[in-house]
Amino acid sequence: MIEALIVGAGVSGLSCGIRLREAGIAAQIWARDMPARSTSSVAAAVWYPYKAYPEHLVIGWARTTYDELMVLRHDPASGIHVRNGHEIFPWQVDEPWWSGAVPSYRRITPAELPAGYRDGYVFEAPVIEMPIYLDYLRQRFEALGGTIEPRTLASLDQALGASDLVVHCSGLGARLLAADSTVFPIRGQIVRVTQVALDTFVLDDYGPSGMAYIVPRSSDCILGGTADEGMEDMAPDLSTAEAIQARCRALEPRLGAAVVLEHKVGLRPGRPTVRLEREQLAGGKLLIHNYGHGGAGVTLSWGCAADVARLIAQA
Repeated sequence: MIEALIVGAGVSGLSCGIRLREAGIAAQIWARDMPARSTSSVAAAVWYPYKAYPEHLVIGWARTTYDELMVLRHDPASGIHVRNGHEIFPWQVDEPWWSGAVPSYRRITPAELPAGYRDGYVFEAPVIEMPIYLDYLRQRFEALGGTIEPRTLASLDQALGASDLVVHCSGLGARLLAADSTVFPIRGQIVRVTQVALDTFVLDDYGPSGMAYIVPRSSDCILGGTADEGMEDMAPDLSTAEAIQARCRALEPRLGAAVVLEHKVGLRPGRPTVRLEREQLAGGKLLIHNYGHGGAGVTLSWGCAADVARLIAQA
């Protein structure tokens, strides 16, 4: 029998695997998709608690993760960089509920706003280059003795047949594996372009032409995006891509010189609330659910992994 089995090798599964291994639990991972092909690999990714609920729990998980990412950024292999960012609005807004989780936060000044925008925030946050970061997590997990095995499951019963302790981190796969009808896809399309000397990320969820975000990374830049609930088409739509680029260029004219490198689509695992809970099953088996993170999988990853480890310790 495997001592502990994690289902899913995205950022949630890998973070849990590392924390369990560090706690002396011989965790292994089964996953349909390897880390480089997971939904996590498509993320931009900026620390930001996007479409994750309930807020009173999310802020704790997000704060824990923020603190951990700020430590990990000192390892060049992590792919984490800290940047200033602007979140902008075409109307006046209150303080965001998550502001207490970031130590460097202030209101935006009128001089920093693009034309047509009235308010916003400036804050410092980790920008995580997911292809690099996922490989970094994979290597950390394997260095601790963990293995990742490709497995396509029809139900969690298969995992529970191999281990008395299962941690379920399958994201959108929970619709099938946990028979959870409250899980739904939130389709996100992005455009990866060349870097054009940008160093500030921009988040605009309410622009006149639709949402836009600009996330500068070390050697490229991610332009987004979409958040289409219920849509599952994984093929990039070129008209959508052109609209994304137009919205981002309107916010940052220097992007007019950027060259398109890649179009990508990912399906965020939406749910009315994150499911992080313990199920004590017959025969002494223990099942921990950790899914439904919406667009905040990276942002909540270490906080949720800490709670998974706590639930196991309390069992």
